[in-house]
Amino acid sequence: MELRQLEYFVAVAEEQNFTRAAERVHISQSGVSAQIRQLERELGAELFHRSARTATLTVAGKAALEHARAALAAADAVGQAVGEVTDLIRGRLTVGMVIGCTVTPLFDALATFHRAHPGVEISLLEDNSDRLVEGVRAGTVDLALIGTAAAAPDGLDALTIISERLVAAVPAGHPLAKQRRVTLLDLAAHSIVCMPPGTGLRTVFDRACAAQSLQPAIALQASSAEAIADLAARGLGVAVLSESMAADHRDRLTARTLDDVETPALLALIWKSQHSPALRELLLHSRRAFTEPGPT
Repeated sequence: MELRQLEYFVAVAEEQNFTRAAERVHISQSGVSAQIRQLERELGAELFHRSARTATLTVAGKAALEHARAALAAADAVGQAVGEVTDLIRGRLTVGMVIGCTVTPLFDALATFHRAHPGVEISLLEDNSDRLVEGVRAGTVDLALIGTAAAAPDGLDALTIISERLVAAVPAGHPLAKQRRVTLLDLAAHSIVCMPPGTGLRTVFDRACAAQSLQPAIALQASSAEAIADLAARGLGVAVLSESMAADHRDRLTARTLDDVETPALLALIWKSQHSPALRELLLHSRRAFTEPGPT
């Protein structure tokens, strides 16, 4: 049994698909399949129920998964232990970023970290905030930039990057553009364009509506602020965005703060309290990138 076989096994188990697992570990699907078959022969049991589209764990696979993860973590720990005494940090980090949110300080942090610690392999993935939180809790994601309605998800550490009120953004001439105050009840008379469920901004909006027993008509959903602004500018609905998102489109949309939504939408970095030397260093670079002023 080889570590790479365990790595491929864990990848297939988490992706539930041989093709996606192969993309994740950067080898061919046939290579992953062959290694999994060899591992199954060595163990004397099938690890997956295979169908045309999915691969789900058998009872034997479920029993093996946590041990496989522990073996991979132990192997990483060996490299980290040696690295700590030789001042060379090795390993791998998976960084998550909420879909539709391009935040350049995060990229700056990754770049400076990579230059300082080239022995660490970095992978970057996009997903919605809820799934990124699950990934950090499960240990498949080391650090994630998410949109959230809470300062820190339960059981995780967090660094708040942005805290902003929600706004309604509409084109000139729209009835809401003429009002000084806009409330959720005002929105109820219009179609809404907003982020999908699973995003921090949408969670803040949905909770505020539920608190007033309102059910606004969500006409269209998009994962990027740019797309939401484009749809609203074309008269397809009232955009629900954060203050800075709307500010980027002030040339074509008028923004009104939602007067009765006081809970802010947050953008935050999240991670587990116990972490590797590599993640500890990346956190230092991230804090600098997000807190120090950029060049003028």
